[in-house]
Amino acid sequence: MKQLLVIAHAPSANTRLLREAAYRGACHPDLDQVNCVVKAPLDAGPDDVLACDALLLGTTENLGYMSGALKDFFDRSYYAVLEEQQGLPCALYIRAGHDGTGTQRAVESIVTGLRWRWAQPPLILRGEWQDAFIDQVEELGLYLAAGLDNGIL
Repeated sequence: MKQLLVIAHAPSANTRLLREAAYRGACHPDLDQVNCVVKAPLDAGPDDVLACDALLLGTTENLGYMSGALKDFFDRSYYAVLEEQQGLPCALYIRAGHDGTGTQRAVESIVTGLRWRWAQPPLILRGEWQDAFIDQVEELGLYLAAGLDNGIL
């Protein structure tokens, strides 16, 4: 079995819907070789990253940056996983009230430093809430899990 780790900051009802959608996509019934674990950034740490085969990150845009909770996760995990998980496939979704580009750049710089690789381009969910965001994040979770399930990632 492969393990997909979803680390998503979900401070509101809508962002919890996004985290649940990521999990639902990753647990699609046609995928039988992937186990999905979901954690809030403050509950996740280096051991979780070391145990996974791919990672899906979710964050809100906070003042043009990633959430403090996700930044805290990176601060606590960076050096502990740096040499052990190079090449880890990852993806990112950002719930952005504005444009999300500052958040994307911040996460990309850390992912580059960790030498992880993007399995999908970052997904930025911009502007006012749309129910379509749920489907987009569910698809992202599904695609990442399907890549693991089929040995592509």
